[in-house]
Amino acid sequence: MNIIFFITGLLLVFAIGYAVSFNRKGIKFKPILIMLVTQIVLTFLLLNTKFGVVVIGAISKTFSKIMELAISGVDFVFGGLENAKASTFFLDVLLPIIFISVLIGILNHFKVLPFIIKYVGLFLSKLNGMGKLENYIAVSSAILGQSEVFLTTKKQLGLVSKRRLYTLCTSAMSAVSVSIVGAYMTMLESKYVVIAIVLNILSALIIANIINPYSIEEEGDLLLVEEEKVRPSFFQMISDSIMDGLKIAVIVAAMLIGFIALINFINFLFTAIFHISFETILGYIFSPIAFLIGVPMAETTKAGSIMATKMVTNEFVAMINFQGMAKGLSDRTVAIVSVFLVSFANFSSVGIITGSVRALQEKQGEEVAKFGMKLLLGSTLASILSATVMGLFIS
Repeated sequence: MNIIFFITGLLLVFAIGYAVSFNRKGIKFKPILIMLVTQIVLTFLLLNTKFGVVVIGAISKTFSKIMELAISGVDFVFGGLENAKASTFFLDVLLPIIFISVLIGILNHFKVLPFIIKYVGLFLSKLNGMGKLENYIAVSSAILGQSEVFLTTKKQLGLVSKRRLYTLCTSAMSAVSVSIVGAYMTMLESKYVVIAIVLNILSALIIANIINPYSIEEEGDLLLVEEEKVRPSFFQMISDSIMDGLKIAVIVAAMLIGFIALINFINFLFTAIFHISFETILGYIFSPIAFLIGVPMAETTKAGSIMATKMVTNEFVAMINFQGMAKGLSDRTVAIVSVFLVSFANFSSVGIITGSVRALQEKQGEEVAKFGMKLLLGSTLASILSATVMGLFIS
């Protein structure tokens, strides 16, 4: 049955992608197949081999320790505000982002992350035949985040075509920043977060190959990464990273307050008027998608509701709701939905991406705004594809 649902999930993704493709005749199936096989092999290795178990275990323990150390700093400042044996989301999940941001800043400062991003990107470009810039953005988005990644390619951003710009933005929305991975791991199983990050890089490129196929001349396949004109001192970098982490934590907190209150308000109105909650309606709308990618029939409405909540609000709101629901769901549903949730594919991210690009290149920002809904569709299809691959390995 896993193979059947894998096929139906693929057909769903490919059918929708093909229907909205900019250039159906230009779709190159060989790189798509290569990347899909790579996803299957990587997922198998991570889930079903001793090597994979060790790798995921090491990553999980690393982030667990980082979160523990981060919370020690939070406790020093806010410890007296917590209730005994209680967990406060802002203190225990969001504020540790500050410490992770510092670690990322240090790795950037000593050129460790740029080295990894550059050569993983070059390897992927050989694998899939896509441009160096496209693969650089796909990899660096998974580390730096959807807004920050464009800062490193500001010069080239103004030179790329509209078609290439769509692919870059789809990759940015399909990824997640390492700075918030620790927060995700407090709400989802660590192994699903790790696998989702790996799958999403390739899923975004596969979807871009379907919706937005194009060819790049060899002389146009350049990668111009911006270097800092004045490199800050080590301690200045630490201070900047701390403030960046705080901004992320506060922004996420503000969005959670607004979106959760709004969803509850809409649920209240729908229940009062139609005697059914808005989230339940969303669940029915998304339940066919959940079924086609392998969620058991009895759980499709609940899974569909979480998937829709993520797209309409953001992944944090969906993860919080999913936490209370997951214990009553099968392992298969938990795995599929967990992988689907690990990305920035939602309405608010369209605004963030558009604003980020416009701040650097106003004309390109206007182009992003024009294909905003297609951008959301592409990044959501990437999440569906990643979840479909995950379902192949969970009974």
